[in-house]
Amino acid sequence: MKKSIIFGAAVALLGASLSSCDDFLNDNRYPLSSQVVNSEFWSNSVNVENQINYFYEDFLGYGNGTGYGNFYFKWTTDDQCGRTTFAQWLNQSVPTASSNWSGPYTEIRRACLMMQGVESSTLPEASKTNYIALGRLHRGRQYFALVKRYGDVPLVKEVLDPSMKDELYMERTNRNEVMDFAIEDLEFATKNIAAQSGKTVFSKDMAQAVLCEVCLYEASYARYHQKDETRAKAMYQKAITAGEAIAAKYPICDDYLSLYKSFNGAGGGYNGLSTNSEVIFMKPYAQDVLMHSTMDYSCASDGIAGLTRDAFDAFLLRTGELSTGASDKGEPVMVTDEDGNERIKNIDIQGLLDVRDKRLEMTTYPMLIFQGYTWAGPNTAAMYSMSGYGVSKYDNFTISNADATTANKQFTCAPLFWGARLYLNILEAKAELGTLTNDDLTKYMAPLWKRGEIDQTKCTVAHLSSLTDPANDRGVSNLIWEIRRCRRCELMMDDDIRYWDLVRWHMLDKLDTTKYPSIIQGANVSMVTENKPETIGDYLDCSYGQKREWNDCQYLFPIPSDQLGLNEKLTQNPGWK
Repeated sequence: MKKSIIFGAAVALLGASLSSCDDFLNDNRYPLSSQVVNSEFWSNSVNVENQINYFYEDFLGYGNGTGYGNFYFKWTTDDQCGRTTFAQWLNQSVPTASSNWSGPYTEIRRACLMMQGVESSTLPEASKTNYIALGRLHRGRQYFALVKRYGDVPLVKEVLDPSMKDELYMERTNRNEVMDFAIEDLEFATKNIAAQSGKTVFSKDMAQAVLCEVCLYEASYARYHQKDETRAKAMYQKAITAGEAIAAKYPICDDYLSLYKSFNGAGGGYNGLSTNSEVIFMKPYAQDVLMHSTMDYSCASDGIAGLTRDAFDAFLLRTGELSTGASDKGEPVMVTDEDGNERIKNIDIQGLLDVRDKRLEMTTYPMLIFQGYTWAGPNTAAMYSMSGYGVSKYDNFTISNADATTANKQFTCAPLFWGARLYLNILEAKAELGTLTNDDLTKYMAPLWKRGEIDQTKCTVAHLSSLTDPANDRGVSNLIWEIRRCRRCELMMDDDIRYWDLVRWHMLDKLDTTKYPSIIQGANVSMVTENKPETIGDYLDCSYGQKREWNDCQYLFPIPSDQLGLNEKLTQNPGWK
């Protein structure tokens, strides 16, 4: 008779129970429903692979079915105004429970359980090493997710038995210790995962991309939050080493939109994402198998989340200069009504887009779209945006109109780790260390400027250092600020990157609407006199009459109250009650 322990909630606070069952197949069917200690189960590679497959669910991409994804839908930033309501701070009160806490611990337990089972199995040593490396990859990722949100968290390194009271109800571990543990996991993964590459598999290269990103986050957190220069410099160097280990294998592709609009196979005007040279790891979708709703939500007739004025102004001119002072007024498109009077039908902004970084033109539509002035773009509904600026970046116009405007009918694939993301990590780390050279810019930044049709002769340390943006109120060098700008524009609305960049740079207060009103302003509509919308000055008002005011507590999520009730050793994060 076999023993098993049922699992489900956060590993550190698990209320586990013992059970026994003679029916091995029933108790251990896929998906795994209990803590299996029978070596027969873990000695079967199919069973192990089935458990590893669960880790794919952590990569949301464009979302599943009618649910929101991590691209386009993350509206608590300075890049977008909310779709139908004002996007408040991610946390406004202490929740009773939260999947942000329990979810990672569930996956940590899954990883530890799999590694423990594999270690005691009869699998070949090479297989054991590979599976353990995969387990450590995902355990490291989950601890990174926890630390980003909560700071100090309980560090659990093994599967816990209900009798292990001290471990089950432990105090929070210092965040640096947890992050060091996570990075050790990721470094082990980069050395021991069997698959070298593969765009839909957990590979060494994917692990290197994760390691690069985690080390960059930790470096900037150490510099801008903790003021720990020794740790910051070490972590920036780790990020560079991890990134440069694979950068040459994932060159920047010429077609920016192919990253976001491609099917898994060829078609739809683009080669398949799985054949894109820039893609390291992706989430494949397939028609009638796994689909999403990103296109439907971003061209909805009931209002979409559009770019802010702040985001629009972030894009450089194609001359390589700041857009500060450049015209932001579009050209009215006039029509004659039935009474013979001329009125504005739409506002054309193609002229504004023609002089700016071309990636902006590939991100938004050439017409302003706001209430009273809707517009039907290629294969979209007659839509309007809360900011006046639409979002075209994720819309594949070859998908039928019916599928494009219906939830759970889109099947374009989502990039998860790709060359631009990697290159920008390397650029930032080198700029922060003061080692960035013109050769680095030619290798890692010029290909991104090429996609934007920006004058690449200006892609030099001297030119970037000469750009003085009034928005740079953080005391960082012009060079670092311009690397951050390139990152923002290249990755705009992608994978919730912007929010966490603001966190690690100690710039989350940039989302305070009372201090930075351009983040609740949309397009310039000063020429509109009929059916005039709500404005702030000359610009559309995207605030819904609300505001966000800064409080330092927002840098950390509040620990759910149910966890505090279960474990009296846990303490709440500062500022949350």
